[in-house]
Amino acid sequence: MATPRDPYQVLGVGRSASPDELKQAYRRLAKQYHPDLHPGRNDIEQRFKEVSAAYSLLSDPAKRKRFDLGEIDANGSESATSAFHRAYANRTGRGRAGAGAGAGPDPFSGFSADDIFADLFGGGGRKQRGTDIEYSVTVSFLEAAVGGKRRISLSNGKSIDLTIPPGTESEQKLRLKGQGMPGGGGGLAGDAIDELQVEPHPFFTRQGHDIHIELPVTLPEALLGGTIKVPTLDGTVALKVPKGSNTGTVLRLKSKGIADPKHHTPGNLYVKLKVVLPDPPDADLTQFIEKWSHSRSYDVRKKVGLE
Repeated sequence: MATPRDPYQVLGVGRSASPDELKQAYRRLAKQYHPDLHPGRNDIEQRFKEVSAAYSLLSDPAKRKRFDLGEIDANGSESATSAFHRAYANRTGRGRAGAGAGAGPDPFSGFSADDIFADLFGGGGRKQRGTDIEYSVTVSFLEAAVGGKRRISLSNGKSIDLTIPPGTESEQKLRLKGQGMPGGGGGLAGDAIDELQVEPHPFFTRQGHDIHIELPVTLPEALLGGTIKVPTLDGTVALKVPKGSNTGTVLRLKSKGIADPKHHTPGNLYVKLKVVLPDPPDADLTQFIEKWSHSRSYDVRKKVGLE
């Protein structure tokens, strides 16, 4: 089996890289080498697994420290040097610091090298949990809002349906038990941790569990009132526009927002009106406004202190 590469080299970062720098490097490489983008390319899939394993090790502060100290290798397994000291300490009842103190008797008397390596590679039966692997999964605004399923490919070759809970927010993480790297010595497998990235919507924006939308209305609808259709997460609904509405008028559709797991009532949908004139300009309307403006005028800028 080939010796795994240094995880810092795999991610292309220095040993002093911050957690944010590690995450940025991982995301860039994970997108570049994701198997879904390169179907049938085993070399790309292996590269993706290598990148995922490297980030899984270095993103765990405790494992990263142990790797930097030489206590574990790039696979997350105990290094031979560290394991030898542990086996020696178990046999002699001594810590590493005291192993060389004083003259004393031969520290290896009474047992052979075979005894030590039996502890390391066989007789000890030491189990190690597999490392977690982090993935970045992009979901649509609607998938995140109402929930759904997304089929994803894992670095272990499996394809599974990821359940996206209603009300999911960007950078929320979902944990898939036992879908990470395999454990050592019969230990449990690690987990797959999926960080969700929510795509922006063409006209919906989210604020907490409320949704906001800017909706164009005609001049007659704004002046005279009327009923218009408004898109929501579960289809269009009718909304009554009051007479004399203006650009910036906000109307509320109760409980038409995003589900709130902590409360039974969903958020609201807020509709901000935007009055739009005919395009191209209507000649009759222009003529009427010209006539109307000679006898009536109003100063909208002075009212708000701009003049």
